Amino acid sequence: MKVCVIGTGYVGLVVGACLAEMGNDVICVDNNEEKLSQLKKGVIPIYEPKLEELIKTNYSKGRLVFTSDICLAIQKSLICFIAVGTPQDEDGSADLNQVETVAKTIAESIEKYTVIVDKSTVPVGTAEKLAEIIKSKTNVEFDIVSNPEFLKQGSAVDDFLNPDRVIIGSNSEKASQIMQELYAPFLGADNSLILMDTRSAEMTKYASNAFLALKISYANQIANICECIGADVENVRLGMSADKRIGSHFLFSGLGFGGSCFPKDVRALIKTAADNGCDYSLLQATEGINEAQRQIFIKKILNKFNDNVNGKTFAVWGLAFKPETNDMREAPSITVINALLESGAKIQAYDPKALDVARIHFGDKIQYFSTPYEALDKADALLLLTEWREFKKPDFQKIKSLMKTSVIFDGRNQYDPNLLANLGFDYNCVGRNF
Repeated sequence: MKVCVIGTGYVGLVVGACLAEMGNDVICVDNNEEKLSQLKKGVIPIYEPKLEELIKTNYSKGRLVFTSDICLAIQKSLICFIAVGTPQDEDGSADLNQVETVAKTIAESIEKYTVIVDKSTVPVGTAEKLAEIIKSKTNVEFDIVSNPEFLKQGSAVDDFLNPDRVIIGSNSEKASQIMQELYAPFLGADNSLILMDTRSAEMTKYASNAFLALKISYANQIANICECIGADVENVRLGMSADKRIGSHFLFSGLGFGGSCFPKDVRALIKTAADNGCDYSLLQATEGINEAQRQIFIKKILNKFNDNVNGKTFAVWGLAFKPETNDMREAPSITVINALLESGAKIQAYDPKALDVARIHFGDKIQYFSTPYEALDKADALLLLTEWREFKKPDFQKIKSLMKTSVIFDGRNQYDPNLLANLGFDYNCVGRNF
């Protein structure tokens, strides 16, 4: 099928590359010429496992094209995906300026029937709003489809190629049939394609992310209670996870959620509820617990050093908001590091993929190292903030020999407290007593 994807950010690149992988002719559009030039050379602006290989392969075979000519891309395509950003506005709502600008351009460019697919995360009612914008500028037939993405950073390619469900929100049988044909190669016996109206599809995205965020905040509140009463949150988690009604996903306690989706989507749903006179107390609690979790971790660190970390050196392992990405948007590391810097501490940081992004956030306020052990040199404490695989089985004797004092603050509960205690570490984690 002939497809264009407008926007070469995280979602746009994954969508474009994966659709091309299934034999579609895909044109990816962006207005950043430098970015397009790099993409044509196989230089990918984000880190996502398998994405670089997918883009290089399909670009070399001519199934994936990069261009800034949005009008030509629209005219050549049956399906146009809108995959531009919807950043959070000051009031918590989603900023739709980019989406609406693209819609106007589509209206001015289409020459034949086109299926316009909103892949960006947008408030309920956006599909109808875009339809009005386009109808006001053209008489050419078109349909709007809401097709929310459910890609997890770190496994986005696998998620797209083998989705657990595909949501098609449309009020048009013709558009629904075209979208079913497009997604048919991705759906096996274990996958489901669910058809619904556009408003329900838009709401499904927010409802799903808010529920996962809620599970994380719930796990963290349980962890804090465990610390108070002397229980071990890891044992509690195992006991809860065995219940099939609950499951094991998103029940790990730690520093809370970050990234570009959960925080933004929870706030956007709160704004939607408030605008429509609906109760949003549970969503508000989810957000509040998440924000408080980082402060609790910071307080632990400060208490250990009698509220005086001036001149202390902290080694930080992990800067990205989660492993297998270089994304630092709303990462816990930013909150923790900034708090320590404000208190006069020094930071020696390492992350396998996010160092360049970290330099944008921190500049020369912290030191950057190319290996985790280099960052430990004469450190007063180690802070584990992202659970990268390479941190799971480190050489603890080497860690001890490099540090000034053997103190570890584990924000991801990666290590066995008893093992660390036997090795002579002062080990501090989340929700565990030993």
